[in-house]
Amino acid sequence: MGGCSSCFGGSNQKKEEEDRLESQVARTKAAEAAEKRQEEFNKSAAGRAAHAQIAAVAAAKQSANAYKGEPALKWQMG
Repeated sequence: MGGCSSCFGGSNQKKEEEDRLESQVARTKAAEAAEKRQEEFNKSAAGRAAHAQIAAVAAAKQSANAYKGEPALKWQMG
């Protein structure tokens, strides 16, 4: 009787291990495919334009922060 119950538990653990390994393989393949898509996008005209836009926005933010603490307009009386 004890032998039969251990068989059922063992098969369940084996199935869980197989599922875990399949999931790991699927995640690895998905990561590789995403990396390939990203590389192809970076090589495309749209990818280069997107990177140029991101760089321009970053440069604009950096130059906007250069004058922090000083007012944009200085008022003078008299």
